[in-house]
Amino acid sequence: MKESDVIVDGKIRRFSNFRIIEHQLNMTAFAILVITGLSQKFHAYNFSQWIIINLGGIDSVRLIHRYTGLCFSVLTISHILVGSVGVIFRKWPASMVINKKDFTDAIENIRYYFGITDQPARCDRYDYKQKFEYWGVVVGGLLMIATGLILWFPTRVVTYLPGELIPAAKAAHSNEALLAFLVIVVWHLYNAIFSPEVFPLDTAIFTGKISVSRMKHEHPLEYERITGESIDHGPAKGTEAIKQETG
Repeated sequence: MKESDVIVDGKIRRFSNFRIIEHQLNMTAFAILVITGLSQKFHAYNFSQWIIINLGGIDSVRLIHRYTGLCFSVLTISHILVGSVGVIFRKWPASMVINKKDFTDAIENIRYYFGITDQPARCDRYDYKQKFEYWGVVVGGLLMIATGLILWFPTRVVTYLPGELIPAAKAAHSNEALLAFLVIVVWHLYNAIFSPEVFPLDTAIFTGKISVSRMKHEHPLEYERITGESIDHGPAKGTEAIKQETG
């Protein structure tokens, strides 16, 4: 494939419209779940009380939380099904599967950050950070779905399973929610907003496009594969140089 076939106005298409919409729906559902869920977990705080009152009371908050949880469940399960069908039957590349190279890339980047090497790890479509975060979200999401359903229908659950499962599910659901919130705030928002390479905002998931300079720097193996162009492996460009080329 020629470079001119995939590069338009200095940008490469990275995400389809389907993935963009999927991300926005997940982001919206997650935000609502965090607001309605953590306000119940920390109900004694004034800010939580303000949220509960303004959303119509605790019963209303619980109702919003549960039905948003259903929407989140549909999004998560459909994502897994679409991905599984695509990889198994349509021969999509399993680009999110963690492999040995992801661990060697992590070590290589640590060496690069400490100035031991001149080049960062040569990553493909998704780097090790994106993969680890992705699987954390998927596995955590499945845990939240399972424990949420247990807490929604406790009497039916204890008909078939031990009653000790209910408090265990409550602890797992509550603590995993707090962990997910902290991971998003500390890890994901930093990489999407505050990282020097994308500040003030990584717009790729909103526009579906990424600049050629970023593509070469962050995903050189994918760039070489889709354009057929070999990247010069000279000294790595700094953040400022990449941002200047981006415009």
